[in-house]
Amino acid sequence: MTPTRIRGGLVIDGTGAPARPADVHLRGGRITAIEEAPADRGDASPGDAGRADRSGVGQRTIDATGLVVCPGFIDMHAHADLALIREPDRLSAVSQGVTTEVIGQDGLSYAPITPAAAADLHGRIRGWNGDLPDGGIAWASVPEFLERVSGAAVNVAYLAPHGTLRLLVMGTERRPTTPTELDRMAGLLADALAGGAVGMSTGLTYVPAMFADDAELTRLCEVLAAHGGYYAPHHRSYGAGAIEAYAECLDLGRRTGVAVHLTHAHLSYAVNRGRAPELLALVDAALADGVDVTLDSYPYIVGSSYLHSALPSFLQQGSVDEIVELLARPDVRDDLAERLERRGTTGSHRVPVDWSRVVIGSATDTSLPGLSIAELAQRRGARAIDAYCDVLISERLGAMCLVHEGDEANLRAVLSHPRQCAGSDGLLAGQRPHPRAFGTFARYLGEYSRGLALVPLELMIHKMTALPAGRIGLADRGVLAVGAAADVVCFDPATVADRATFDQPRLTAVGIHHVLVNGEPVLTDTEPTGARPGRAVTNREAA
Repeated sequence: MTPTRIRGGLVIDGTGAPARPADVHLRGGRITAIEEAPADRGDASPGDAGRADRSGVGQRTIDATGLVVCPGFIDMHAHADLALIREPDRLSAVSQGVTTEVIGQDGLSYAPITPAAAADLHGRIRGWNGDLPDGGIAWASVPEFLERVSGAAVNVAYLAPHGTLRLLVMGTERRPTTPTELDRMAGLLADALAGGAVGMSTGLTYVPAMFADDAELTRLCEVLAAHGGYYAPHHRSYGAGAIEAYAECLDLGRRTGVAVHLTHAHLSYAVNRGRAPELLALVDAALADGVDVTLDSYPYIVGSSYLHSALPSFLQQGSVDEIVELLARPDVRDDLAERLERRGTTGSHRVPVDWSRVVIGSATDTSLPGLSIAELAQRRGARAIDAYCDVLISERLGAMCLVHEGDEANLRAVLSHPRQCAGSDGLLAGQRPHPRAFGTFARYLGEYSRGLALVPLELMIHKMTALPAGRIGLADRGVLAVGAAADVVCFDPATVADRATFDQPRLTAVGIHHVLVNGEPVLTDTEPTGARPGRAVTNREAA
């Protein structure tokens, strides 16, 4: 591994400390020295942090003049579970400075797994993840999965998925666990944590995790607390009942001692406009009670998930074949119209669905992406519920959607909280995925820090680096310090910006010049290098 000197840049070390001119030296995947420079930049002089190899022999030099040099960004909510295998260069990540992705989100992912559960699971979340990689699911345990996703361009941390654990133990049955089943689930979680998982996610609006009761969640959070993992809930509602759902998650932290990370923390739909102060008051009260709380969010007011997520729970319990068969029945559709359009369901967060705000993002039928369900119904001369069900049937539940129901005031309030981290929630499948997959981190820097001056640059970088690293338990990442892992980003603070849009969601960011992962360049002069130095990281690594 070639020793590297990053010279002439303005170092922002991730801790929230003020920027300072300094040169950063890397060797063997670690930061070996930080040489402070005078304010006029002059010649760099050795600082107290360590002594660099100044011979220049066999050394790579990166000219960072005019650039910020900071730790690599950590995406606290990534959906690259299969993309790390299919697309290991991870362009959406490295092009915006991300060097570590946290996968296994929303309670549904691919380890631990059995062949019997794999087909059912993937059928449910194909809209998130796209097609299986060549060779299919050729692993069973968390360590085997982590080995498979290692060797991409970025590092990866994994959350054990509660919904998958429940699927393995009791399928999609809508009932509480028996004591024996709960013991099995707790054992699977303990094994996953011992095998490298850093915590557990859950998806309490998704089958089967939505059927978990308080006793089940309490037991699993106790296991997490005992193993030093954190709890990352996609809670029971982001619409009606959202505040109560957040409170449930925080109360688990109070009662079990588990660290709580509120995932994609937002308040959507008209019923929640302007209510972010209520959520943040709950967070502050939990912090005052000694609960270790963080949260992540993305800088967009449009959400995204698989298209069938709005279905009521009883329609999501069967196999893909069974669900598709039910959706073809006129009586089921009539009942769905009543539930979805007039009452709301668990899947629609107890809010009646406005089909003009539900836009198809990906589908095998290339004529569909970009159309709202209302537009599709009008084109076909059909009821919206029929257009919706027809797409679910023809796509065999594999379509993804965008939901335009967010609130900018809520977004800004959550972003401003000191315990907020950055997380893209980036779905990568299909023709028109959400632009957050390619734009989140550059948008935070360009729009919300530089443009709106909502958060100072040093603090914004802290939210993307040291704060998430601390939540995960990565003692050697998220900061620029001697001995830390050499995950480094160099970007232009005057020009960094997102370019991805809903029409062109895969446009890469501008202003990100260099990205190094474990000391190896994965982006040089804004161009990907093809290097794949990433690896699985856990909360048991020493600094």
